[in-house]
Amino acid sequence: MTLASVKPTSPTRRVDELDWNGIVDGLDDVGIAATGRILDAEECRQLRALYEQDARFRSTVDMARHRFGQGQYRYFAHPLPAAITELRASLWPHLLPIARDWAARLQRPAPWPDDFDEWIGHCHRAGQTRPTPLMLRYQPGDWNALHRDLYGDLVFPLQIVIGLDSPVDDYRGGEFVVVEQRPRAQSRATSLTIPQGHGIVLTTRDRPIRSTRGWSAAPMRHGVSTLHTGLRHTLGLIFHDAT
Repeated sequence: MTLASVKPTSPTRRVDELDWNGIVDGLDDVGIAATGRILDAEECRQLRALYEQDARFRSTVDMARHRFGQGQYRYFAHPLPAAITELRASLWPHLLPIARDWAARLQRPAPWPDDFDEWIGHCHRAGQTRPTPLMLRYQPGDWNALHRDLYGDLVFPLQIVIGLDSPVDDYRGGEFVVVEQRPRAQSRATSLTIPQGHGIVLTTRDRPIRSTRGWSAAPMRHGVSTLHTGLRHTLGLIFHDAT
């Protein structure tokens, strides 16, 4: 798809025009970075409306039942909604250089090809065939425990969360939280509020940080603080499939 063929207001165009240098700086600084706007209000509304369409999802998880926190999330089924397919394809070429750079710093393999569909094919051949994009819904009192989204041996080290409701008009609380376990030091927490249609980039499991011996891997977990009022939906985009 050429840039000229993309509508000026499309998610693909917005993704291409994000401040990717600033995103890299944020990831290098604290392991999480705000993207700016990716979806408009109508696109958020259309995605949010999918939550009630059972046929769109392969499974639903009650967080309290599994002691993951409190609230609910649903994994999308194949075929994925067109908007999600577009978002993952447009984000991949921007995230891929960051992932490869991190792998080089940590002297790890970088098995991710240029083509996103080829990477998903690798996942499927390894037995990771279940789609991982998901939508999360929080009501007052809900929260999400600190966790990592691995799902199998094949892992892409970055993921995106997009806010589908407004923290000004629709809910209060529910900040996104990451906690970094630093080598031989106390853990560090960072929290962000996600405006409607905006995203955050975060690490799936760990990130490279400078140490006295060069580069070390700092494990990171993420979650959501307690929602006080309203209703909060977010879209989670993970770039590897699940076993």
